[in-house]
Amino acid sequence: MRYLVVSDNHGDRAIIKELLSQYQNQVDYFFHCGDSELDATDEVWETYFGVQGNCDFGTDFETKRVVDTGLDRVYMTHGHLSNVRFGLTQLALEAKEQHATIALFGHTHQLGCEFEEGILFLNPGSISQPRGMIQIPAYAIIESTKETLAVQYYNRSHKKIDNMAFEYKR
Repeated sequence: MRYLVVSDNHGDRAIIKELLSQYQNQVDYFFHCGDSELDATDEVWETYFGVQGNCDFGTDFETKRVVDTGLDRVYMTHGHLSNVRFGLTQLALEAKEQHATIALFGHTHQLGCEFEEGILFLNPGSISQPRGMIQIPAYAIIESTKETLAVQYYNRSHKKIDNMAFEYKR
């Protein structure tokens, strides 16, 4: 299975639509980790699984969500309520409680992933306002098989980001 993960576009609807167009028949699931700043009735939510970020106002988005893909149990949250700026401890507890194999989050605008205790923790970074050591607007694609989880980060031009490919054995 292939999952596209994006976060923190902060009102940039065009890039969210572009990702749908670019990967429409290439990925099985589209995930948005919050701070889209798009209306909850926007047509993009017919395809994307999304959660509410700290800049998404209104009550029509869930703050936490679990999606069962048949191969993975994906736990999603924006991260601000899980204090991800201070580490992944709270997020890890939440993911374990949900029996997740993948935990997706955003909020920090810093891309990165790690595999701990059978769970892939992934932040796609920000597609519009990156922060941290790697200041590249980015999104991620996860390739999931029964044996491995592979992550590749891409820039806004849909080119692979150098040295940002990871593979983990389950």
